[in-house]
Amino acid sequence: MTSALRPLASVVGLVAAALLVAGCTAGPGSETPTSSPVPSAGAIDDQNDVEGALLDDGRMFAVVTWGSSTCVPQVDQVEAQGQTVTVTLVDPDGTDKACTADLAPRASLGALPEGVDPKTDITLNVTYGDIVDDVDLDGDPAAGGTPGSSTEYLPSAGWYDDGGLVLLTWGSSSCPPLVESLEGSGNAGTATFVTDDTQVCTMDMAPRATMLAFGDDAVEDDGTFTLTLVGGGLDGTVEVR
Repeated sequence: MTSALRPLASVVGLVAAALLVAGCTAGPGSETPTSSPVPSAGAIDDQNDVEGALLDDGRMFAVVTWGSSTCVPQVDQVEAQGQTVTVTLVDPDGTDKACTADLAPRASLGALPEGVDPKTDITLNVTYGDIVDDVDLDGDPAAGGTPGSSTEYLPSAGWYDDGGLVLLTWGSSSCPPLVESLEGSGNAGTATFVTDDTQVCTMDMAPRATMLAFGDDAVEDDGTFTLTLVGGGLDGTVEVR
């Protein structure tokens, strides 16, 4: 039986759910995007790789691709047949807008369709332009959320690679979290965010994806990892399984 994804806005009720990853223009007061240094050969080899993570206690997922960090693909269509979820990504609207020329991992957020069991393994069949790839997500036996149910708006995080996390937070779509520093070792890490009380933000409540890269051998991603959030109105801890 095939089930189609309800719009992400319906998953979070009547709260606006404009994704952090939807825009690629420079914000007010920002400098015009400029070219970044040429990426390393290893990064170029990875640019067609697709990774993923389970988020929001099993209600949502992230698809991680490589490209401009300021023009993140959007989840366009999602359908499920059993534990196989078909995901189509598209570039953000406004192809005439400038994107930075860096090559970075970026996360596209989507909601799992009803009927998918987050406690068992999930396969994401991802199509993004000419890129077609499968992503295997490990089920989370401790997941307390049900796809299609209302979120609790709590931070969550999932591993997408060795030492790499996708952090999901909720807040104004126009004021995404900005990482000031990141440190970690063993099964614990701390992400410190910029706090700017003078910033004017929209009053929506949207899911925001933030990439956190500790490094391949810096932390242990087996078992439970405790991520401490400091500053930016995000103070607290997240248990990553």
